[in-house]
Amino acid sequence: MTRLLEDAIRKAGKLSEDEQNALASQIIDTIEDEEAWGELLRGNSVKLRKLAAEALDEHRRGETRPLDEIL
Repeated sequence: MTRLLEDAIRKAGKLSEDEQNALASQIIDTIEDEEAWGELLRGNSVKLRKLAAEALDEHRRGETRPLDEIL
């Protein structure tokens, strides 16, 4: 486990039980989403190339925004 994750877990341990459960649910959801994407794209380079091409086309058409504008 990395130091950053250890620090995050230590800080999370100071939260209320409800906040800890909410945070744990978010972490689990994120991990499951990453696993699902990994499974979907693993061994399917054609699909990955298609998604990349679509993203680049959207960017070229000006249909994307920097993340710092969204967040």
